[in-house]
Amino acid sequence: MIAAAHLGHHEVVRRLIEAGAPLNHVNNLDWTALIEAVVLGNGGPNHIRTVRTLVEAGADLSIGDRNGVTPLQHAVSRGYVEIAEIIQGATQ
Repeated sequence: MIAAAHLGHHEVVRRLIEAGAPLNHVNNLDWTALIEAVVLGNGGPNHIRTVRTLVEAGADLSIGDRNGVTPLQHAVSRGYVEIAEIIQGATQ
């Protein structure tokens, strides 16, 4: 799931979620699929859909990277306004 999220393959992410793949798995970089979609994504439509898919499925928004930086903080620092709004909307 992490690799698919990194590449913005939202349909693959959706199918993996439906199949029961672990939504909040943390890899050896201490990144989840949600963090990868933000940090390694380009903020474009495919990554926006990927983030929306992960958030709607219940991804844990509080899991930060090894420095404690959350997906929302990464989105804001990169200027990914729509992604930040999706994450913020889920936290309210």
